[in-house]
Amino acid sequence: MAKPRSKAPTKSVTVFCNKCRHKLLQYKKGGNGSLIKCFIERITKNYTETLGVCPNCESQFGRETMIRGVPAIKIVGGKVLVK
Repeated sequence: MAKPRSKAPTKSVTVFCNKCRHKLLQYKKGGNGSLIKCFIERITKNYTETLGVCPNCESQFGRETMIRGVPAIKIVGGKVLVK
């Protein structure tokens, strides 16, 4: 499969924990759909100590994986809020 585009999208979104509303990530998102995966190279600011775990309520919102040969976070459905 093809790798994601090397040029980052211009649209930036903030990702919050759905349980405690704590700020998790600042991410360059492409497209109109819901957030399913976050490529690590597109994360501009990371507010977590452990990638994929909320620092406030310690709930796991995603897991690290390789998607199309690039490191990413696979988001668990319903665990994050995107604004």
